[in-house]
Amino acid sequence: MIDEGVIKFNCNWEDNDLPINVPVQLMEWRDKMHELNLIGEYKDIQIGYGNISIITPLGILISGTQTGNIYPIKEKDFALATSYNMAKNSLNCVGRIKASAESLTHAAFYEADEAIKTVIHIHNKEMWDALIDKIPTSKREVPYGTSEMASEIKRLFKDTDIQTQKIMVMGGHDEGIIAFGKNLQEAGQVVLNVLTQFN
Repeated sequence: MIDEGVIKFNCNWEDNDLPINVPVQLMEWRDKMHELNLIGEYKDIQIGYGNISIITPLGILISGTQTGNIYPIKEKDFALATSYNMAKNSLNCVGRIKASAESLTHAAFYEADEAIKTVIHIHNKEMWDALIDKIPTSKREVPYGTSEMASEIKRLFKDTDIQTQKIMVMGGHDEGIIAFGKNLQEAGQVVLNVLTQFN
């Protein structure tokens, strides 16, 4: 059974309107990733994959759980993670949908470097197979969406050149790759640059 799309933290969700506007550029970059099949849905099991976020003064604005199949994405398909506790593996969010199962992973990047303002999580089997252990890679025994993965990301910032490469492979999450940057353009370009090596 594929380990995908399940929220592994305690999610305290307030089903309400977002207290923040979703930038058009955020939706555009998410849809671009969808067009490239880097965010989408495993149709045979109807499980979505991939997500995108930005950090805002109010919290982490992130695509909602199981929105991989939605195109084009809309404002209601995003959630705002207003607070979280890594030690307690919990997160508070607001929106018409729960925050992505990868929300704590995104939070770890924003904690690791304040210059990071965007995180993009994609799936691509060919890229994953080629890049695993060649670029910063999380340990294979560490599952996605957990406080353990958040700790693993902090380790990569300490022990590897992830800050320069702006991309990592999730060793314990088949096909999972994460890119980041100081804005949507930079993070998106990291993905596009790597993708050109495989086309």
